Amino acid sequence: MTDSYNKYFDFCPQCGIEQFLFYRGRKYFKCCDCGYEFYFNMAASVVAIIRNDKNEVLFTIRRHDPAKGMLDLPGGFVDPGETAEAAIVREIKEELNLDVCEYRYIMSSPNEYPYGGFNYHTLDLVFECTVSDQENIAVADDVSGYRFINLREVNADEIGLESIRNIIAYLSEPEKPEQ
Repeated sequence: MTDSYNKYFDFCPQCGIEQFLFYRGRKYFKCCDCGYEFYFNMAASVVAIIRNDKNEVLFTIRRHDPAKGMLDLPGGFVDPGETAEAAIVREIKEELNLDVCEYRYIMSSPNEYPYGGFNYHTLDLVFECTVSDQENIAVADDVSGYRFINLREVNADEIGLESIRNIIAYLSEPEKPEQ
């Protein structure tokens, strides 16, 4: 973790005492008075790779910060009680009005998502998705636009989040021969 979480908690959230101390490599807090424990765990998020008939990848343009106006891949947070598979279908419908008819898990990528003065640590679960029809794309939710881009032509400086840059770099690697 690159951020010091000590700045987020001056007092125990349960009893209010000032003795709320870090343990276990800055992932864990424990109150010296009431014993309340707080763990920083990753939140799950999903990311879709959707290609057109030219093998270009569908990128979205972020409507809000972090990285407002920059390129992203469609997706979002997994809701409590929801599977990653249900989340990818829901997020693509919410953001782009597209119906996912097939998906295949590809990889994961850790991410830090700054929001409201706090860095949320997420694990992006990446799915290759096939949609039933790309003709009805309509941006909504936290997407302000979209572009299909050939992976060899993507400018990493236009991508707003590090995990998405890492995913694109991974997908852009040449195929390695089987051994």
